Formats: sequence, structure tokens, C-alpha cells
Amino acid sequence: MTLQTVADRVGVSRMTVSNAFSRPDQLSPALRERILAAAQELGYAGPDPTARALARGTTGAVGILLTDSLRYAFTDPVAGGFLGAIADGFAPTGLALTLLSSFSSGELVPAREVAIDGALVYSCDPTSPAVSWLRRRRLPMVFVDQDPADDVACVNIADREGARAAAQHLLDLGHRRIAIAMNGLHGPHGRVTDLSALVDGHASRQRRLGWFDALTPAGVETAVIRHPFQQTDDVRRDARTLLDSTDRPTAVLCFSDLTAVGVLQAADDLGLRVPDDLSVVGFDDGPVATRVQPALTTVRQDIEEKGRVAAAALTEAIRRSRTGRAGPVPHVLLPATLVVRGSTGPAPA
Repeated sequence: MTLQTVADRVGVSRMTVSNAFSRPDQLSPALRERILAAAQELGYAGPDPTARALARGTTGAVGILLTDSLRYAFTDPVAGGFLGAIADGFAPTGLALTLLSSFSSGELVPAREVAIDGALVYSCDPTSPAVSWLRRRRLPMVFVDQDPADDVACVNIADREGARAAAQHLLDLGHRRIAIAMNGLHGPHGRVTDLSALVDGHASRQRRLGWFDALTPAGVETAVIRHPFQQTDDVRRDARTLLDSTDRPTAVLCFSDLTAVGVLQAADDLGLRVPDDLSVVGFDDGPVATRVQPALTTVRQDIEEKGRVAAAALTEAIRRSRTGRAGPVPHVLLPATLVVRGSTGPAPA
């Protein structure tokens, strides 16, 4: 079945039939309905997407490059909320979303192979081969949650300021034995005391800097629970080891709310009361923050706004690329604010 067959049935040109599928605003609703009804009756599904993309010079899709496995996007509530906001942001444009892993498999390199008009690079090492391929393809890009680049639009959270507020909150409550539980660290998980050479990733680095902006002047030395990605079971195990020591901390600053859940579970395993025996602070203010008991003190980032701003930035970058118009490269820094709930209290005597 061909486009010409449908055109003959309705008595219009091939271009008119093509417009009914790809440019519906060019036709009256009644004519478009006649064409689509005829196409359905004849079993015609529309112009071949590949041929249409070649003719237009566009794919109608944008990529989202993730630093972790694609499974992470569907299991982490913060990542899921961000991707949902991205989808809402692109909905009016008609652009489809394609999830890309930064990992390659043999000869298949998604960032090199997949046809897209632009890409959001989400919390991914900007020096990775995947990002390098996107740059070599000269695709419009937007960096999210990573180090800013002069030539790429960036959307970040004020991680450092938020982390500093979280640490100062514990200091104001009298805590001086404070541990840090975080991911984005090199090496096997477990307790360490020096983060300077271990931290990897923009958010991890910025949060570390923010915590120590407050902790270092106060003379606080920290123990660190490091773990791969956001595996709650690993956090729970290693936090339990730290909290079961004779010099256990009275408070823990966590990289994320999911990390904080692992610490809360470890405290419960040991019979420690939160916040009487142990205060816990998360980061993100995702759905889990108000589901745990006690509700989690955390640093809030606006996931919805981050997704909307990122989608708008990439839409504009693609538009400028198509028209050849230069313009300023936006660097957006969204606020991060401390939300105090029941998981923090005065340091125990």
C-alpha cells in the first residue's frame, strides 16, 4: 500500500496525504479526517519514518544520555520524576524521547548510532566516550547536573549551598560527631575518612564542598560511608557497621533521600532512636522523604522545574541549530533549600 493509493482514493495530491500525517495544521479538520479514514480502510500506516527523516533532515526525537544503567531511570524516584518532567516539557513540540545508556556494547555505541536531533546529558561524565560522540556529531546538547561548559547550555541545582545549609543545621543542633553517606566515590564501598581524592561526579563534588564549608571551620572530622550508586542494602550494611562502633556519630549527612533510607534502616536494626540517638539528613526531597518515619529532614530540589527548564533549553538549542542563529549559552542554577522535619534533633548528651 502506497501514499499514491490513498491520494487516488480521496482525490487529492500525494503532498496533501503526506501533510495529513506530518503537517496536520496545513489541512482543514474535515479533509484530514477523510484522508486518515481512507488510509485506515486501505491499511496504509503513513509515510516511512526513515524516509521522512531523510527528507526533512530531522529525526523527530531527542536523546537523554544517562550515566547509569537504564534500569536506574525506572527505579530511582528522583530520576523518574525528572524524566516525567522532561516528557511534559517536550510534549508540545511533538518530539519523542529516546533513553541512551553511556555504556557501549561491543560495536554498538548508542550515542553514536541512534538518530536524534539533540541530547540532554544527565549527570554524566562530560569526558566520557558517549559525550565525545555527541560532540563529534555536532548535536545540540544541554548538560544537567554536571560541570558547566562554556559552549553547552547547563541546568544545575545549587548543591553546594543546599549541602552547606544541611551541615550547618546539624551544627546548630549541637552535633560534632557527623558522618557522611554518599555515592559517586571511587573504590569499594565501606568506611573512609578522606574524600578529597575519591569523589566523582558534579553533584557529589558540590555536596562534599558544601558540607565541609560548614564542618571544617567547626573543627568537625567526619567518617564516610561510601556505596555504589544508590543501593539501599549496601548503605544499610555499611551504616550499621559505623553506627555499631564505640565512637558512633550522632548525625549522618546523606547524598540522597534513598541513601538516608538505608541509614534509617541501619539505625532501626541497632535499636537507635531517630532523632533522639541519631539525626539523619537527606537530599532531594523526593516522595520517600515524607513516607518514612520520622519524616526526613532533607534538602529540596525542584525536580519538576529542572525538567521543564532542561526541555526548554534543548528545544531552543535545536531551533537555533536549524536556523543557524547564534545566541547566548544559558547556565541555569536552581535553588536548593533545607526542609526540616522529624529526623533531626539536638545532639544526645
